[in-house]
Amino acid sequence: MDFSKVSSKWLLFCFLLLLVEETKGENEEKRQVYVVYMGAAPSDSKDFLRESHLQLLGSVLRRGEKAENTLVRNYKHGFSGFAARLSEAEASALRRKPGVVSVFVDPVYKPHTTRSWDFLQQSLVIDSTPNSDSVPSAATADTIIGLLDTGIWPESQSFSDNGFGPVPSRWKGICMEGSDFNSSNCNKKLIGARYYATDEAPFTPTALSNANSVRDEQGHGTHTASTAAGNSITGASYYGLASGTAKGGSTGSRIAMYRVCSSFGCPGSQILAGFDDAVADGVDLLSVSLGASAYYRPDFSEDPIAIGAFHAVAKGITVVCSAGNDGPTASSVVNAAPWILTVAATTIDRFFESDILLGGNRSAIKGKAINFSSLDKSPNYPIIDGGSAKSNSSDVTSASHCEPGTLDGSKVKGKIVVCMHSQSDSTKTIKLQGLQDLGAFGTVFANDMENYVASSYNNFPVSEIIVQAANDVFTYINSTKNPVATILPTITVTNFKPAPVVAYFSSRGPSGQTRNLLKPDIAAPGVNILASWIPTSTGVPKGQKPSSFNLVSGTSMACPHVAGAVATIKAWNPTWSPFAIRSAIMTTATQVNSDKAPLTTASGSAATPYDIGSGEVVPTAALQPGLVYDLTTRDLLLFLCNYGYNSSKISLISNNTNGFSCPSNSSTELISNLNYPSIAVSGMKQNEIRTVNRVVTNVGSQDETVYTATVNSPAGLDVKVVPNKLKFSKSYKSLGFQVVFTMKNSSSQGDLFGSITWSDGTHTVRSPFVVATAN
Repeated sequence: MDFSKVSSKWLLFCFLLLLVEETKGENEEKRQVYVVYMGAAPSDSKDFLRESHLQLLGSVLRRGEKAENTLVRNYKHGFSGFAARLSEAEASALRRKPGVVSVFVDPVYKPHTTRSWDFLQQSLVIDSTPNSDSVPSAATADTIIGLLDTGIWPESQSFSDNGFGPVPSRWKGICMEGSDFNSSNCNKKLIGARYYATDEAPFTPTALSNANSVRDEQGHGTHTASTAAGNSITGASYYGLASGTAKGGSTGSRIAMYRVCSSFGCPGSQILAGFDDAVADGVDLLSVSLGASAYYRPDFSEDPIAIGAFHAVAKGITVVCSAGNDGPTASSVVNAAPWILTVAATTIDRFFESDILLGGNRSAIKGKAINFSSLDKSPNYPIIDGGSAKSNSSDVTSASHCEPGTLDGSKVKGKIVVCMHSQSDSTKTIKLQGLQDLGAFGTVFANDMENYVASSYNNFPVSEIIVQAANDVFTYINSTKNPVATILPTITVTNFKPAPVVAYFSSRGPSGQTRNLLKPDIAAPGVNILASWIPTSTGVPKGQKPSSFNLVSGTSMACPHVAGAVATIKAWNPTWSPFAIRSAIMTTATQVNSDKAPLTTASGSAATPYDIGSGEVVPTAALQPGLVYDLTTRDLLLFLCNYGYNSSKISLISNNTNGFSCPSNSSTELISNLNYPSIAVSGMKQNEIRTVNRVVTNVGSQDETVYTATVNSPAGLDVKVVPNKLKFSKSYKSLGFQVVFTMKNSSSQGDLFGSITWSDGTHTVRSPFVVATAN
């Protein structure tokens, strides 16, 4: 026997075995951050929660491994739980542990990226309602708005504390110091600031992003905070555009910023930490302009925003969230839990016009964009359409859309290029970079649909038109030997009609989680909103200093408009629940535009409750709603039963000690009975009858008053309100009624919209409804 050969084979075998075991070990050790959610926090044992969390965590780790080394953060104020670095096997083990509601990988959400308040005041529908500008600052000075966002720029004039009294004594928050932020950056206006440091890539501090500070590096949080509660600042503008007074919805309110986002996104574990601290700090409401995309819609028990909001609302804190920017796709709305006030986006009566002048003394073509063009104001520049500038290797269609790599630089250089654009194309930013690289002097984008959003192109001359207007440009180019044009710098046009219009990007209903709850709830301005911004050297027009303001669009901008309204309502009605406040906002909304015509979408179609919820917010009207639809925590627990959760899971979520259990007849159909200010019924069949229950509470006159119901219903659907009169008195402040839906016509298919309105001659309390027929 040749022992040398045996020895070699044995060594090779041992080496391979060691390699396999090493690889196996590496796979077993592969860890990422998980969130472990354990429901409501016990009210009497917060000091022991961290220790109990460590014990639970240690029970799934390898022997000798310290739980403290894997723990990322601990939640103990609004709810119980923790975030930790775990392997999949360890996470699975925790899911099986008693007392655990859910365990999920830490998701990364994104932010849903002046005159808007003046425009909302013009929408006043009750002349006797106080104007928000006339509300004494003392009435709102003790209202504290918390924001979960990208941070804040404390030096902005929007956050000066001139004229403010002492910080409310109930405030328990802090001003966290960081590498470029200290306690002196807080004041009697900006009363709280927290950030959430981590050593998890890519959220660790870098040369490009300092995560160890509340200071805003993106501008988003500064913009939303000033929209919600910024001071009134005269002479505000974006380099001369949208000039006027910039102000928040509740200028007298205090601000607390919780920086949960960096340039890489917003980790769910940090979002939950922000909610947890905000509950303990004592905020009155939370404005959350961020969320998941429509393509990732987790269950409520695995959604950091839904979890945090549930426990905040249980503590009396109203939570306002953006609906998302994935419109106009149907069923794209996010942040759709029934305890969240979900906000869609609309335009205001302002237009940013950048005209295109063609040669031959032709009439100017009205375009839109934000640019500070330095081109001559006479049409002296050659103009060409993208299709005529195609390269030898590209096709005309792609070139006409100016897709990257499809154009011949020699045909583009020194010219204004007209590019078709549709939603399925490469982004305009990508196209524009390619055109600039080829030496184009300017660009005209011809959009396949109107979107009412003026994009910012800064110093490069760009204007946007719709396809119909582009036909005039193409006719001129094709009929002229040497066509020329110019693009004029942007001007601001006010009193633009119609307004509001639903923003094309605003996410739409129905909710993908339950068709028996109507979302979004409300709409508010979210297009080209002027508000405070961080100093930046990007896009500054020649000869000017960086602007302290910016024009930004998104449901992110709509959300703080409603948060500002909530703060004022809360100040006037401090004992109202978050649900009563939501009801006041929803039932007093308007459904007509500045032309007194029904609201429309950007495409021109009639807006439905899937687009705008109850309608456009009217902040002043919401101060005197007359009636409100209120809810209790028990109502939310019944919702969870009907949604499909079992009693044991709900008991953990609510820390229930009163023996709550789900009714035996729980079903998704019964979600329609949640005492919501809107009504949604799904799966209706011909001749089927559905009855929905509601209760309203009189918060208006304390004298005897009678409300009468009127119904606006579509053909084929019979709707009755029983009783159709409600008589309130000092003894009877809350009264119930039923809405009976009967499907009469089999030809009525799809989503049928209507409304129920209660009125006493002074107050109008409107609730939209949608009845979805069975497929």
